[in-house]
Amino acid sequence: MKKVLGLALVLLAGIAQAGDYTRTRYPLVLAPGVLGFDKVLGIEYWYGIPGALRSDGAQVFVTSASAFNSTEARGEQTLKQVQDILAITGAAKINMIGHSHGGFSVRYVANLLPTRVASLTLVGSPVKGTPVADLVSQFTANPTVGGLVGTIGNAFSSLLTTLAGNSYNEDVLGAMASLTTKGAAAFNATHSAGVPATACGEGAYSANGMRFYSWGGTSATTNIFDATDVLFGTTSLAFLGQESNDGLVGRCSNHFGKVLRDNYPWNHGDEINHLFGLRGLFTTDPVSVYRQQANRLKLAGL
Repeated sequence: MKKVLGLALVLLAGIAQAGDYTRTRYPLVLAPGVLGFDKVLGIEYWYGIPGALRSDGAQVFVTSASAFNSTEARGEQTLKQVQDILAITGAAKINMIGHSHGGFSVRYVANLLPTRVASLTLVGSPVKGTPVADLVSQFTANPTVGGLVGTIGNAFSSLLTTLAGNSYNEDVLGAMASLTTKGAAAFNATHSAGVPATACGEGAYSANGMRFYSWGGTSATTNIFDATDVLFGTTSLAFLGQESNDGLVGRCSNHFGKVLRDNYPWNHGDEINHLFGLRGLFTTDPVSVYRQQANRLKLAGL
């Protein structure tokens, strides 16, 4: 009887622990990268991630932004939503997680609201820029090419934004300019907290009361059934074999603050559990990594 009671208590304790594993002190706010949607045609940008975090106690909000636009424009869009979240929840602070260009958005917000942000976590964010944007910007520097790319790209972006139920201005060329190595360097000059001082080192782990973390992937192609592998396999050619990358972001460029890991066997889409969770066999489940980060923030009192 005692053994049965003991086992029951262990099981109950396990259930209680599982129920609050991701219950951070402050709400989690997820900011998307390019494409900018929360959900479109029933497809989640952060596929399965918000639900998994909420199921174990986290309060989670997902922002939206222009599919493509400058860092500053997307940052302002995110800022307005963060201000609403703070007002609605009454939370003193928030924990922000930004993927890809969303990493710039959360840094933009933190720079303006440093006392209201407890932590920043960047996922596959091109902190030092990406050669993919450098290459695109070289081609679009030609007025004819740039005009055509801008017209077609903005039309596609507007359609995607509308399908997602949002209404934002779009600027494909502005987005590319922001993500070039030159554009990223200009942003880093005024938003330097957490940015590594060396080419491939770590940045400060904290500043102004905020904690900084990052992780990223280094496999452009991971699953033959994943349609995005074609895209990322193609864009990875911009790296010319010089640096391992996720198809869009180099291993060293994804460094920010405390680098939790910079070489997950994921491509840029796997980092947010796309497409529908397809990834390489026997690779780490992205959802589990987000849950671990939430628990890390919880244990840090954030």
